[in-house]
Amino acid sequence: MLGLGTVAKKVFGTPNDRKIKATRPVVDQINALEAEYEAMSDDEIKAKTEALAMRATGGESLDSLLPEAFANCREAAKRALGLRAFDVQLMGGIFLHEGNISEMKTGEGKTLVATFPAYLNALLGRGVHIVTVNDYLAKRDSEWMAKVYNALGMTCGVVYPQQPDEEKRSAYRCDVTYATNNELGFDYLRDNMKAELKDMYQRDHYFAIVDEVDSILIDEARTPLIISGPAQDRSELYKTIDQVIPHLSDEHYSLDEKTRNVTYTDEGNEFLEQHLHEAGILPEGQSLYDPESTTIVHHVNQGLRAHKLFTKDKDYIIRDGDVVLIDEFTGRMMAGRRLSDGLHQAIEAKEGCDIQPENVTLAQVTFQNYFRLYDKLAGMTGTALTEAEEFQEIYGLGVIEVPTNKPIARVDDHDAVYRTAREKYEAIVKSIEKSHEKRQPVLVGTTSIEKSEALSKLLKDAGLPHNVLNARQHEQEAQIVADAGKLGAITIATNMAGRGTDIQLGGNVDMKVMQALDAEPDADPEVVRKRIESETADEKEKVKEVGGLYVLATERHESRRIDNQLRGRSGRQGDPGKSSFFLSLEDDLMRIFGSERLENVLSKLGMQEGEAIVHPWVNKSLEKAQAKVEGRNFDIRKQLLKFDDVMNDQRKVIFAQRREIMEADDLGEIAQDMRHQVIDDLVDQYIPPKTYADQWDGEGLYVAILEKVGIDVPVLAWTEEDGVDDEVIRERLCDASDEFMQAKTKQFGPENMRMIEKQILLQTIDAKWREHLLTLEHLRSVVGFRGYAQRDPLNEYKNEAFQLFETMLDSLREDVTQKLSQIRPLSEEEQQQMIAQMQAQRAALQKDASASPPQGEAQAEAAAPGFVETDPETWGNPGRNDKCPCGSGKKFKHCHGQLT
Repeated sequence: MLGLGTVAKKVFGTPNDRKIKATRPVVDQINALEAEYEAMSDDEIKAKTEALAMRATGGESLDSLLPEAFANCREAAKRALGLRAFDVQLMGGIFLHEGNISEMKTGEGKTLVATFPAYLNALLGRGVHIVTVNDYLAKRDSEWMAKVYNALGMTCGVVYPQQPDEEKRSAYRCDVTYATNNELGFDYLRDNMKAELKDMYQRDHYFAIVDEVDSILIDEARTPLIISGPAQDRSELYKTIDQVIPHLSDEHYSLDEKTRNVTYTDEGNEFLEQHLHEAGILPEGQSLYDPESTTIVHHVNQGLRAHKLFTKDKDYIIRDGDVVLIDEFTGRMMAGRRLSDGLHQAIEAKEGCDIQPENVTLAQVTFQNYFRLYDKLAGMTGTALTEAEEFQEIYGLGVIEVPTNKPIARVDDHDAVYRTAREKYEAIVKSIEKSHEKRQPVLVGTTSIEKSEALSKLLKDAGLPHNVLNARQHEQEAQIVADAGKLGAITIATNMAGRGTDIQLGGNVDMKVMQALDAEPDADPEVVRKRIESETADEKEKVKEVGGLYVLATERHESRRIDNQLRGRSGRQGDPGKSSFFLSLEDDLMRIFGSERLENVLSKLGMQEGEAIVHPWVNKSLEKAQAKVEGRNFDIRKQLLKFDDVMNDQRKVIFAQRREIMEADDLGEIAQDMRHQVIDDLVDQYIPPKTYADQWDGEGLYVAILEKVGIDVPVLAWTEEDGVDDEVIRERLCDASDEFMQAKTKQFGPENMRMIEKQILLQTIDAKWREHLLTLEHLRSVVGFRGYAQRDPLNEYKNEAFQLFETMLDSLREDVTQKLSQIRPLSEEEQQQMIAQMQAQRAALQKDASASPPQGEAQAEAAAPGFVETDPETWGNPGRNDKCPCGSGKKFKHCHGQLT
């Protein structure tokens, strides 16, 4: 008997079906306009953009302009790229414009889909950001789609790391800007550390379309973006602690793989104390439980995590002597990204690499809070439905599954579960051999570099030619993926999320054309393309005949989306294909999440060596295990976000204040309000309200006013006058301080004084915010223990963070008032001294640059064009490990980067 829900679905369709149905009339409207727009000239298409923009800025709603804008964009894309958008692509574009996530399968043309809502929303002139997962895709998509935007009379830019300042600013001023999520977040933080409005990059957060939205807004949401500066060097401490940890045995620590957590046992703490005393790190008579040992405890904990939770070639690789992290979701290297809290240094000590100094946080933001700054947000991916609840709850984004242009012809096998990893890998090699015999292309998915290289060795032993795609082959990525659909190709890949290059059956035509032209530069490109298109079409038919691309996964990931992304590489645009998952009870997911029951079932069945269990029930139980892990990860991210929201509210206040200060022409009034507030607080402190004159501390008030406000006034005499109350003293102090600052303004000149006030205000806000971030970090690390006292850690954090913020604002007013009261013009002699000091510094730098560098260090080169020693604005935007623009040949961090 059918349930009520099933009957309702059959009669009314699912909510997704109803949304798809609702867009059909709009798609029909767009199609009805096609003939009219085909008849237009190229100039008329651009003129249409101007007309639509005038209507949009004149108050007409974008929804009413949508059919005309989409029809115009479709025609421009057809002329510029030779691609005519399918109806389902238009649907995807409509859902994006409405602020949803369009779930579109791999190969359905998401890159083109984004141009439709981007064009429509850019008509308002506020700029649209299209967000991609890596710099290669940002540059590729912007170059490719710029042809469409240019045909429409719009500008298109791309933002990437280490981009020259002026180029980056002009990219953000384009109608449509392509960028990675990291660069957008970092530029937001950098903007809020600038001293001048004209130096800021971003102009508005209006509309963002996020490609691979699940990867960016969910997978990466656990890691905040942090801009940091160097702190004190503790390299020796890391090295000494690292020598102790390998001596630990199993009873010294407990490891929980489910939560990726590791802690010392009581025996472990005793063992550590003894060894740390011997090494001279822990002073005699001091225990690890003493408050003075907090820093050492922190370091030994990070050392343990580095050894027991982080594995070489899975979580990181060693490249040129540096520890480079690997993204667990995309299998890519994350160059420049470092783990915080001393964990990266602990891994460097473990691997015997040079230990880089720890950093202090200067500014930070999470992706969740950055992307919630936008007035409107939308996303595209092939796999979002499994996380629909999280998208709705955190970002207010609905997920809509857009139908494929052609029905999916891929065959998805049930999972095959083997008892041991050895049996599983033997079966995998046999399955690959079988497919290779009939020349069917095979894509093998693995979960780590280590496993991809182990499987590669097995295939070599079996005499099977293959390519390996993991973080080590980062540079050849596009080439390897482009060849994966050729006849007889075998490709092993660590992860297939956001690879950007489609696996096309028979091979990628564009890539083959590029290779052919590289080999024969004088050949006619058109002739070469025609020849290759014909060859590839023949090969594609042969691949289809042998069953299309075979995706073989060697393990299940703890997230169903990652499995679906791999599966989705086969069967694009109605092509045939096949997918299989080979698992064993020794796999991480099976081992950690309930393999005992399965093991009992397998032993009862009396399975033979090399035999697998294949049943829909196994699939179901595995999906439940994955859903459990996803649910737990969602809870972790939700909790992180609740804590970050507290900081986010404060960040918005501080950044808004900074912007107000930068926009203001005259800050005299703000400085005066701060000064008067400081005087109010001091009067309340030394002359409490509703107290008698003999209870007043006139002397204390005099000293405090002299120190904080810089004025020498007879406060003691005033407090002894008859009929004088706290209000009168307050007024007199405010008047005296105003006169004092007016005299100072005359001394410097009004123009200079305004500049000084702005600089002091901004510098003090930045310094106080940095200190506040550090305090909040420390509060966050201890507030969890309040749970033992039956108090909610989040509420405790909120209350204390608010009090800390109030205290910070009070001390900000005091600091600004004190600094402004102490400034004075430099004497002739002091000016001469300062110039001499700068010249000496410059001479020393030039001497360093001209001296022949030691063996292995770079030779001095010519300075970058426009480089001016004393003006950091001319230095460009070099990374800390890039060569210094002064031409010394040194790394920036060891040269001019030290002075900034």
